[in-house]
Amino acid sequence: MKIISYNVNGIRAAITKGFLEWLQAANPDVICLQEIKATHDQIPVMDIEMAGYPYQYYFPAEKKGYSGVAILSKTEPKNVAYGTGIDYMDKEGRNLRVDFDNCSVMSLYLPSGTNIDRLDHKFTYMDDFHDYANNLKKEIPNLIICGDYNICHEAIDIHDPIRNAKISGFLPEERAWLDKFMKSGFVDSFRHFNKEPHNYSWWSYRANARENNKGWRIDYCLVNEPMKERMKRAFILPDAKHSDHCPVVVEIENN
Repeated sequence: MKIISYNVNGIRAAITKGFLEWLQAANPDVICLQEIKATHDQIPVMDIEMAGYPYQYYFPAEKKGYSGVAILSKTEPKNVAYGTGIDYMDKEGRNLRVDFDNCSVMSLYLPSGTNIDRLDHKFTYMDDFHDYANNLKKEIPNLIICGDYNICHEAIDIHDPIRNAKISGFLPEERAWLDKFMKSGFVDSFRHFNKEPHNYSWWSYRANARENNKGWRIDYCLVNEPMKERMKRAFILPDAKHSDHCPVVVEIENN
């Protein structure tokens, strides 16, 4: 089972840049999208179905053109969970989960902390989401949480750890939260297979950052510990350029 996570930074904009043709070529069983920035009626669902994804689930934010997550699947899940039941999270369209017989896949878009108000909001969200995920794991042990976490975990995950030490996305408190979250029972699938530096999933649009590979690894496919032995491969696709992010991938045995 091939699962991709991709912050598309606007699904309509990504489609104009060849996203659907790329999707057919990449051919995942499930793709989790973040920052779709569109409501269901604004999305070309028939075109996406023609690309091989008849099962499409969208959870937009209440605010137009903002946030929002989606999951596209080749096969029908047995259950779809929109949101977390935590009101302030769900208004921003940040969590969507599909349950299959052998695993459950969540698309997550964790807030950024670009200003002080949003940073406080981000920390509140992080704490509440950790509690939510801990409870969810008791009910659903075969859980994969894919998405844009807006946090680099280690110095290896960012091009300039010294200069970015006081920037949201690499703050010590954010990194400590992600470390604690992983140690509570999630495996960073990419780092499980890949120990090399200079692997990133997001680049600023400024100063030719992408061309110079001055990036951040803030997108993850985190796999719950009971599924660790089912992981077969995990990798990043930096050549997909429909967004300022690129896709991240995990492949698991579907048994």
